[in-house]
Amino acid sequence: MQASTRALPRASAFFALTKPRIVLLVLLTAAVGFYVAAPPDVGMVLFAHTLVGTALVAAGSSALNEVAESDVDALMVRTATRPLPAGHVTRSAGAAFAAALGALGTGYLAAFVNPLTAGLAAATLGSYVLVYTPLKRRTSLSTLVGAVPGALPIVGGWTATGTGLGAPAWSLFGIMFLWQLPHFLALAWLFRDDYARAGLRMLSVGDLDGRRTFGQALLYAAALVPVSLLPTVVGLSGPLYFLGALILGGWFVATAAVAVRRRTMPAARRLFLVSIAYLPGLLGLLSLDKALR
Repeated sequence: MQASTRALPRASAFFALTKPRIVLLVLLTAAVGFYVAAPPDVGMVLFAHTLVGTALVAAGSSALNEVAESDVDALMVRTATRPLPAGHVTRSAGAAFAAALGALGTGYLAAFVNPLTAGLAAATLGSYVLVYTPLKRRTSLSTLVGAVPGALPIVGGWTATGTGLGAPAWSLFGIMFLWQLPHFLALAWLFRDDYARAGLRMLSVGDLDGRRTFGQALLYAAALVPVSLLPTVVGLSGPLYFLGALILGGWFVATAAVAVRRRTMPAARRLFLVSIAYLPGLLGLLSLDKALR
């Protein structure tokens, strides 16, 4: 009884290492990609396999990121209680656990879904851990690079149905890519002191008045509006989605414009929260549009 009681906190620490909220976001985007691409004869078994494999790769990627950044996590208030800096998991155990999840997930997708989806998952893991993660210490352009692995899961959900890559799939990629930029720029402003303390090269670090940070957030939010309409242009969605995307995009841009004028913590927090509301709203519209067509 005592042994099992001691094992629970350890299991909880390994679970926390996977960043469950990020995994849930990845699963949401993969599920939408699968649903909007799926022909009528695609069954739930393939959908379940897609989510299992995607979850394993996302969990492994997140855990490997935490292993690589355990030293900087220890310096930031926001991340100091994560399993590695808090001492709940050793670095070697975390690395082994994370690598096993990533390898298992990639192999699972190759065996039960298809090689293309497995390849996209491997590219997501590799670009996130081997490119984006080390770049955060060197250049603020890492945010652009990191948006690539963040945008690939929705494409993986698409290809899991057996549908090939084409304009509709890349329109979804474009939406996910651009959405992340104002989202992360707002977050970077909220935690700029933490990032500066850890030596991470975020745009907000050194941007004392916020002009560059919020100006770029507005630029990317504005660029997202026409890109979010592409699913209708390429025949993936209809007028319901088109109108809803315009309304949501206008809301996002207006919020970013207010942040540009005010450049305050409350404005950054509102932009961050609106970005969180925007994405499920847009993906929900895309799914509803398909269901009603």
